[in-house]
Amino acid sequence: MITITDLSARIAGRLLLDHASVSLPTGTKAGLVGRNGAGKSTLFRIITGEMASESGSVSLPKNARIGQVAQEAPGTEDPLIEIVLAADKERTALLAEAETATDPHRIAEIQMRLVDIDAHSAEARAASILAGLGFDADAQRRPASSFSGGWRMRVALAAVLFSEPDLLLLDEPTNYLDLEGTLWLEDYVRRYPHTVLIISHDRDLLNNAVNAIVHLDQKKLTFYRGGYDSFERQKAEADELQMKAKAKSDAARKHIQSYIDRFRYKASKAKQAQSRIKALERMGTVSAVIEDHVHPITFPEPEKQPSSPIVAIEGGVVGYEPGKPILKQISLRIDNDDRIALLGSNGNGKSTFAKFISGRLEAQAGSIRTAPNLKIGFFAQHQLDDLIPEQSPVEHVRRLMPEQPEAKVRARVAQMGLATEKMDTAAKDLSGGEKARLLMGLAAFHAPNLLILDEPTNHLDIDSRRALIEALNDYNGAVILISHDRHLIEATVDRLWLVNGGTVKAFEGDLEEYRSIVIQSSRRKDEKPATASAEEPASKSEQRKANAERRAQLAPLKKKINEIEAMTAKLEKLIQVLDVELADPKLYEKSPAKAAEKAKQRSDAAQKLSECEEKWLELSSEYEDAMAD
Repeated sequence: MITITDLSARIAGRLLLDHASVSLPTGTKAGLVGRNGAGKSTLFRIITGEMASESGSVSLPKNARIGQVAQEAPGTEDPLIEIVLAADKERTALLAEAETATDPHRIAEIQMRLVDIDAHSAEARAASILAGLGFDADAQRRPASSFSGGWRMRVALAAVLFSEPDLLLLDEPTNYLDLEGTLWLEDYVRRYPHTVLIISHDRDLLNNAVNAIVHLDQKKLTFYRGGYDSFERQKAEADELQMKAKAKSDAARKHIQSYIDRFRYKASKAKQAQSRIKALERMGTVSAVIEDHVHPITFPEPEKQPSSPIVAIEGGVVGYEPGKPILKQISLRIDNDDRIALLGSNGNGKSTFAKFISGRLEAQAGSIRTAPNLKIGFFAQHQLDDLIPEQSPVEHVRRLMPEQPEAKVRARVAQMGLATEKMDTAAKDLSGGEKARLLMGLAAFHAPNLLILDEPTNHLDIDSRRALIEALNDYNGAVILISHDRHLIEATVDRLWLVNGGTVKAFEGDLEEYRSIVIQSSRRKDEKPATASAEEPASKSEQRKANAERRAQLAPLKKKINEIEAMTAKLEKLIQVLDVELADPKLYEKSPAKAAEKAKQRSDAAQKLSECEEKWLELSSEYEDAMAD
């Protein structure tokens, strides 16, 4: 059990946590969610002891090991596999001692401990994790210094996963992963044998890999059972009840206050007025539900959409050096209403293909034809560095609208989803999400017919990602999307192209089929990792039959889980009803005994709910492990 009690913390004088409390049962996989800047990373720093809290405490089981991804990616000359193996400090120390130990008893102890920690399979486990994160056998033997920063961060992630801490803290781990790596990590976290707390804005990861959500909002922490969709439903229901309770409380306070105002100075009513003043003081207040609205994103509509195809490629070959093609044998077309997502592991050429389509790379062979007057907007994360640090969003846009009045310039910045108070802020002082909004707005400034987005969500929170989905669905041009966010892909595109094996081809299945291929490939220990071309899984009929047999075997366990879920739902509704009743001051005035009885009912229901949640977590973990085997 991890228990956070009355925790308060400040950064640069700003209060981020205010007497926040939450408990995580052992084995919980929880997503930590909240708006950007709410204090999620600060909470991680307090848990690890990197930062002291202003008040309160964090309690963990004795000798519990905490693991998180190193802030600096390894850049040494050591091979990747050795860096990951070294993360298990106990194994490393025991192997080193085994080389010099002479006492037979100590040698026996060392060997027994190595067996206990499964040290002899360590290299295979490390290789499997690296493979899942996109490193083939050859790459695993290369020095870390030969990889870029993003790939080195994957090595840092592999190292902490291999060390298998009792509490695994992951802060936006998918920001440096592709879709394939994200799918693998989702599967890995779901089957992880210990407690996980993960900061993420990836809705699918939060629906499929975790069984609880911890919401950081208004400086408080609230625990919700289930994935992100379940959290949204529970939060909406709780907000509705709270608004009703506040309306009822406000009406009661207004009624008492009106009596006080009328009679407090009349001698005959003074005693009753004083009594009501005290009652008003005892009532307290019900907090309002504070909604934090996200600014919408808008892409300008193309003035005129050219006839299809807007891009046609025949036998295309593209690369960065003559005679060394990255992609070849490309024969595809893009129509004016296409919504296409590019699949394929990083390093297979997705960004190369996007540059080819946008005209940033010329064909080395074959042909590429584009429609006359075709306008293409291109966004890529690395372009964030192209923003002029000292210039504000208004200044960036004014350069593109030199003859327009100030009001129109600011209106255009507003369309990009930047708040009024951020319009005059220097780019270097904007958050990652605000920079991404500005850059997307600049990329789409001239109303392109084709919009190419290469990983647009890395710095966007869940609400901003929802705004991006709405903007793309309202946009009237064609879209090419590269993203590790499966929810974004499923919500905005209708065609999938696979960049793999040195070419680009249409993928005829859906994302769920592609996920099955990636996961099954990563689980085959004796085969090449997911970076190689994935083989087709078993036939659909065989899969359905096997899944049906497995579900039948696990039916009793699933029935227990469903019964607990039903009981939990009843208890939650009972608590919500009791909370509303207990918020009514008239209950205490008319029937103090009944109020005490309802308070006890609420306490008993909360205790039963806690027990149900722990049992649900235990059985769900057992069910998920059985389904994964």
